[in-house]
Amino acid sequence: MSAVVKPSPVAFDAMLICAVVGLIAIGTIMVTSASVSIVEGEPLHYLIRHLGALGLGLAGLALVASVPTDVWYRLNWLLVAAGLGLLVLVLVPALGHSVNGSRRWLLVGPITVQASEPARLFLLLYLSGYAVRRGAELGASLNGLLKPLAVVAVAAVLLLLEPDFGATVVLGATAMTVLFVGGARLRDLVLAVVVGGGTLAVLAFSASYRVVRLMSFRDPWADPYDTGFQLTQALMAIGRGEWGGVGLGESVQKLFYLPEAHTDFVFAVLVEELGFAGATLVVGLFCIVVYRAIVLGREAIESGMQFQGLVATGIGVMLGFEAFVNIGVNSGLLPTKGLPLPLISYGRASTVVTLVALGFLLRIHHELHGGQKRLVQRGYVR
Repeated sequence: MSAVVKPSPVAFDAMLICAVVGLIAIGTIMVTSASVSIVEGEPLHYLIRHLGALGLGLAGLALVASVPTDVWYRLNWLLVAAGLGLLVLVLVPALGHSVNGSRRWLLVGPITVQASEPARLFLLLYLSGYAVRRGAELGASLNGLLKPLAVVAVAAVLLLLEPDFGATVVLGATAMTVLFVGGARLRDLVLAVVVGGGTLAVLAFSASYRVVRLMSFRDPWADPYDTGFQLTQALMAIGRGEWGGVGLGESVQKLFYLPEAHTDFVFAVLVEELGFAGATLVVGLFCIVVYRAIVLGREAIESGMQFQGLVATGIGVMLGFEAFVNIGVNSGLLPTKGLPLPLISYGRASTVVTLVALGFLLRIHHELHGGQKRLVQRGYVR
C-alpha cells in the first residue's frame, strides 16, 4: 500500500539554531582568549584547530540532518558494536594515546580522537532502538531492563579502565533516562540506580586520586598550592568577574595560573572576562538547547515517532548533564571531572560529536513537522 504525501516546506527549529549559533560564537571567542597566550610562536594554534573541528562538525551535522532517522534505527547493532569497539581499541597500547595517566584517545594519523565521545552517542542510538523493538519486554519484567543495562555495564567498565569516571556518569544518566522514557518500570530503574550508584561510589573511593579530588573540592583552600590548586584558581577567576567581567581578553588566571584554562576550565575564564552577565547568557543558551530537545522528544513520542523521541530526549539529557557537571566543577560545586563544556571548551572530538548530535535534533524536528509525522499517524511507517 502506498501513500501520497503533499510535499512540505523544510522545517527548522529556529530557537534551537539560534542557541547553537550563540554557543559556537561564544566558544570560539573564549577558546581564542583562553589559549592565545599559552602557545609560543603560534598564538592562534588552538583557534585554528578549533575552527577545523567546527568545520568537520558542521559537515557531520549537515550529513545527519539529511539522512532519515529510520536509517539509524536499522543500523542499531552496528552502532553498538562500533561504540564498544572504539572503547576497546583505545585500551590497545599501539592505538591508544595516554595523557596524564589516562588512555582516552585514539591515534588517527596526526589526530587524536577521544573515543568516549562518539561511543556514547552510538550507545544512545542503540538504547533508543532497543526501547522501541523490545518495549513490551522492557516494561513487563526486570529481565527486559537488564539486557540493555548489560551493554551499558560493559561500556562503563571499559570507560573506567581508561579511566574516565565523568564519561561513565554521563553515560549512566543518559541510559537511565532513555530507558525510563522508553517504558521501563520505575521500581526496576530504582533498583538499577541503587546498584549502579553504589558500585560507582565504591569505585570512587577505591582509587586514591579520586579520594583526593573528592576531599579537596570540599575545602580547596586547605591545600591551595597542591590538591586544591586548580579549583582555587578557578574560584579566583570567577570571583574577579563580578557582574560585568574584567573585559574580553583581560583574564589574569589564564596566564599560566589556571591549568586547562582553554579546555575543562574555560567557563572560569569566561566568567572572569564576561562576568555574571556572560555566565547567565551561556547557561541560558544551554537551557534553550536542552528545553528544545526535551520538548521535541515529547512531541515526537506523542506523534508515534518513538525512536526519534527517545533519541531527542537522550541528546538533551546528555548535553545538559555535561554542561551541568562542567559548570559545577568550575564553580566548586562538584569534584573535578575531565568533561568539556560542549561547544565552549576546546576539544575537537567533543565539538564534532556535539554538532553531529545536534544534527539529529534538526532532522527529527524536520521529520516531525514535515510529511513523516502524517505517514506515522496513517500507519505507513514505524
